[in-house]
Amino acid sequence: MNKSQLLQELNFKAVRSSGAGGQHVNKVSTKIDLSFSVEESNGLTVIEKERINDKIGHRLTKEGILQMQCDETRSQHRNKELAIARFLNLIEDALKVKKKRRKTKPSRSSIEKRLKHKKKNAQKKTNRGKPQMD
Repeated sequence: MNKSQLLQELNFKAVRSSGAGGQHVNKVSTKIDLSFSVEESNGLTVIEKERINDKIGHRLTKEGILQMQCDETRSQHRNKELAIARFLNLIEDALKVKKKRRKTKPSRSSIEKRLKHKKKNAQKKTNRGKPQMD
């Protein structure tokens, strides 16, 4: 993954934020729409593109475009920085390879401990029954 190449391929669009805010919100475009085409990216290898499609394919459009929005702050520049940070975190998480789980055998002491606990519980439950009259 080439971060500088990916950052050059990002497309930004400033839009008016929704919600309350009075006059200011009606005339200033602070919300940022970020879009990134995964399939047309030169900063990703074919394997990385496949991995992204597998992990976050549900977030991509039919054309293979990842879209994100940020309208947390009143500053367009701050929203742009937040959107870029979120985008990079999302891509990095999607490219991480999970470690394969190795099967392990329970230790002898853990098996014995489990069996002792089972016997103790069984004895406890038999003691709860009615006593036998001889």
